[in-house]
Amino acid sequence: MIVTRFAPSPTGRLHLGHAFSAVLGHSRARESGGKFLLRIEDLDQGRSRPEFVEGVFEDSRWLGIEWAEPVLVQSERTQAYAEALDHLREKGQVYACFCTRADIAQSLTAPHGDSATSYPGTCRALRDDPERRATTPHSWRLDSAKALELAGLPSWTEVDGRCFDAEPSQIGDAILARKDAPAAYHLACVVDDFESGVTMVVRGADLRPSTPIQRLLQRLLELPEPIYLHHPLITHEDGRRLAKRDLAPTLAAMREAGVDGRELAADLLAGKLPLGFAFADE
Repeated sequence: MIVTRFAPSPTGRLHLGHAFSAVLGHSRARESGGKFLLRIEDLDQGRSRPEFVEGVFEDSRWLGIEWAEPVLVQSERTQAYAEALDHLREKGQVYACFCTRADIAQSLTAPHGDSATSYPGTCRALRDDPERRATTPHSWRLDSAKALELAGLPSWTEVDGRCFDAEPSQIGDAILARKDAPAAYHLACVVDDFESGVTMVVRGADLRPSTPIQRLLQRLLELPEPIYLHHPLITHEDGRRLAKRDLAPTLAAMREAGVDGRELAADLLAGKLPLGFAFADE
C-alpha cells in the first residue's frame, strides 16, 4: 500500500507550491488505494502559529483533500526524537556542538576554512563533557565520517525507477537536534516517516539535497527505505521562487478571489497553472 504525506511548517499561509505538493501526494495515494497523511512540522515554535495550523486544514479541505487521522504534530513527539538521538549517541555517531552561527562564519572565512561545507567540524574532536553539556547550550551533529564508515554511502530510488548514489560531498555533519528544539528537520522527518508508515515521500525538487542525509539516517536507525517523488517547483512567471517570506500569493487569497479549490487541484494535476506562474526547469 502506498502511503504519502504532506508535511508543511505552520509559519505562514500555504501558497500554490504547497498546493501542488499536497494534491500530487494525495492523488498518488488515492489512485493506488493507499493512504494520505497530514503532518504538522511545528518544531520551530518561535515562528509557528495556531492560526497557520488551522490554515493548513482549511486550505487542504478547499482543495478537496481528505486525510487519515490522527494528524501527527511534531511538537508532541519530543520523546520519539530523543530516543532516536540516544540511539545514535550510544553508537558514537553524533557529537555535541557548542558553536554559534558567528563562530561558524568566522571559521569559514579563516585561511584554512572550508567554504565548500556548511560546518567546519570545530567541535567534532572534542571530548564529550556531560558537565559542560548540562550548563552550556549546544546542538547535536551527525558525525558523518563515522556514519559513512558504518553504513556506507546511501542510495535512493525515485518513482520513475531512477536510482541515485549519494556523493560524499552531499553528506556533512548535519544538525540533528538544535539548541532550542528537540530535533532538527532531518532527524524528525526520518523518525516521523517511519512512525507513520510512509512508503512514498512526495516533496519539491528543492528538498532533493536532503535525501542523502535522510537515507543515511534511515540506515543508521535501521528503518525501511521509502521511494521518492521530487516534483518540479512552481515559480512566478519571471522565475522567482514562491516563498512565504516574499509574500507569495496564498491559497487563502485565491479562495477569497473566488477560485474553486477542487478545480485548481485538477488543473495542477493536469499541469495547468494559473496565469503568472510556471513550472521551474530542474
